[in-house]
Amino acid sequence: MSDYFNGRVLLDPKEVPTEWINILPDLPTPMTPLINPMNGKPAPFEMATAIFPTECVVQEVSQEPLIPIPKKLREIYARSYRPTPLQRALGLEKALEVVGDDIQIFYKNESVSPTGSHKPNTALAQAYYAKSDGINELVTETGAGQWGSALSFGSSLFNIKCTVYMVRASFIQKPGRKILMRSYNAEVHASPSRFTESGKSYYNEDPDHPGSLGIAISEAVEHSLTSDKIRYSLGSVLNFVCLHQTIIGQETKIQLRKIGITEPDIIIGCMGGGSNFSGLAIPYARDKVRDVLPNLEIIGVEPRACPSVCKGKYLWDYGDSAKKAPILKMHTLGHNFIPSPIHAGGLRYHGIAPIVSNLYNKGIIKAVMHHQLEVIEAGLLFAKSEGIIPAPETNHAVKEAIDQALLAKENNEKKVIVFNFSGHGYFDLLAYKEYMTGDLENFELSEKKIIASINDADMPKIDESQF
Repeated sequence: MSDYFNGRVLLDPKEVPTEWINILPDLPTPMTPLINPMNGKPAPFEMATAIFPTECVVQEVSQEPLIPIPKKLREIYARSYRPTPLQRALGLEKALEVVGDDIQIFYKNESVSPTGSHKPNTALAQAYYAKSDGINELVTETGAGQWGSALSFGSSLFNIKCTVYMVRASFIQKPGRKILMRSYNAEVHASPSRFTESGKSYYNEDPDHPGSLGIAISEAVEHSLTSDKIRYSLGSVLNFVCLHQTIIGQETKIQLRKIGITEPDIIIGCMGGGSNFSGLAIPYARDKVRDVLPNLEIIGVEPRACPSVCKGKYLWDYGDSAKKAPILKMHTLGHNFIPSPIHAGGLRYHGIAPIVSNLYNKGIIKAVMHHQLEVIEAGLLFAKSEGIIPAPETNHAVKEAIDQALLAKENNEKKVIVFNFSGHGYFDLLAYKEYMTGDLENFELSEKKIIASINDADMPKIDESQF
């Protein structure tokens, strides 16, 4: 059978990568450590393993360039959904009138996973390692519900209880996600909730508080510390989460090579906490750092309502609103930032992965912003031309891919554009309904709100000379 059929690049399950790519040894500047919020010093191993599964903590700081994927985990990947398709967007190319091979658009379709997104890549790994540690409950937060769904699925496979604190705005907007998580026997609470001290402080002040990922993380971390048989599970931001996602970019490189493409021109992914962007980008970013692909453009796309990279500051900040989670050095809008209720719930985190921040600061990657209305419009064009309704988060990458293709067309350039189709939008139809009825609006984060959110007096002061 041909490797390239009707726009789809096929991959044999035996070709799925057996190792994750760890970019820490190749970063332009050394990675900063996780910081204990209690004393401002690097978090000791014992503290980190009281929150996360042990092997995840080991991977968080590992300097090994390649980290083996356990055989049992690879078997579960293969049985469930990997490898995922790399699809040439022939319908979208036709709609943009860029027919021919001068401008080629490819998307890595992570929406074929059981829960509809890239998130199981790390959810399955974290559940696997938690089971190995004898943990009987994983607790987490979720924005749009993609991560909560994935961890619920992973936990069910390993017979581990799962508890999810879901940002209230999404809890209301996306009832289908709640049903899916509960189908995997997860407990799902709207955040801020009345079940934790962190949640009560916000809930008692405003029972209709829209919530934020920062608040939900506080609730989940607090919950996880109530028993030594419970661990917290994070779906983005941390090094080990980005590591687990690199299977996306590795498969993509294999698939492109099969059709003779060794050097794509543009790599694109949407950015919230940084996991799906890192999954596609890290294998290519390492090549760029090593000067293997010096001219490659790697573009991360944010919502204008929550542009932590484009408009935030590179600072030490708390990972959550209640200052219970480790402190990270990252691009941030401030841990007290409360985002507007855009439908791209997975892109509403106040910060971005330290790895992404590091790469951005050194010019290895770029970042752009788009409005909610224009990304939904791009998603509808994609749906009409390719047949899949993208998640609101994914639409940010779709919009940028369209813009890059049209720019190349205008400039008479040849381009190979690859973006991560991080998830489908079949649980997000309310966003499309509101667009069609004219009820959807743009949210622009003002400089005034950014200044108010990044309150220097409330930011952690970390002495970097200690490490």
